[in-house]
Amino acid sequence: MRSLVAVVAALVVLSSSALAQAPKSLFFDASDGTKIHYFDIAGKGTPVVLIHGYTANAEGKWLKSNIAQTLARNHRVIAIDARGHGKSDKPHDPAKYGPRMATDVVELLDHLKIAKAHIHGYSMGGSILTQLLARNQDRIISAIYGGSGPQESDPKWVAQVPKDVEPPAANDPKAPRGESWSSYAGYDRAALDAVQKYPWQQGDRAIDLQKVTVPVLAIVGSLDRPNARTHRLKRELKGAQIVIIPGETHGSVHLNPTYTSTLVKFIDAHSH
Repeated sequence: MRSLVAVVAALVVLSSSALAQAPKSLFFDASDGTKIHYFDIAGKGTPVVLIHGYTANAEGKWLKSNIAQTLARNHRVIAIDARGHGKSDKPHDPAKYGPRMATDVVELLDHLKIAKAHIHGYSMGGSILTQLLARNQDRIISAIYGGSGPQESDPKWVAQVPKDVEPPAANDPKAPRGESWSSYAGYDRAALDAVQKYPWQQGDRAIDLQKVTVPVLAIVGSLDRPNARTHRLKRELKGAQIVIIPGETHGSVHLNPTYTSTLVKFIDAHSH
């Protein structure tokens, strides 16, 4: 009888723990009036902000892959729907995007009263991360790129990037399968086109990697042009860690268990 009581008590504890870490779907208003959606998984420990890629969303990229839930075992996880994506507002005006997307992340941290966080950006999210590193490094504990990285822009260095293996064609049956982002609710083609039409000015996305002092990791699939994505990091940022996952493409690498384990190990190692 005593053992049965113990089992029931343990199940209650486990149930309560799972309940406490259930993702909360929340919104806040950015300073320009755009409503931004995010998931908050209130795990214990240092906060982690997850930024998905172009055409994706927080639910598909981070929750359905179980990456967010795995990180939440030791951290508070915040997964943002970038404006134009997911459940966030979707302006059709290109002027509403660009650097404003990085500002949304800073304003979300302010909204949640988070001074600093680990920030992980995938693809477009990596571009947003670069802007944050360039302008708001004081809000970052560590920076993790997924399927991305600050790429060479100087033609002299572009010419020296080792040639990458060409990714398999989308219709290649041997290609690893990724997510179909257009199948998720909230997909708005006009808003996504507006994201791409933002009139970037010279220097808007520039970064001096010599000034980056936080730990940096990049995780890229071997079939996702890893040389092009990480050459500049290797060359300019001593101490940056680069992990290439064999056989994975831009759409599949985050589904590989090595991706999650590498991410968790790096964030845990740089948390206090």
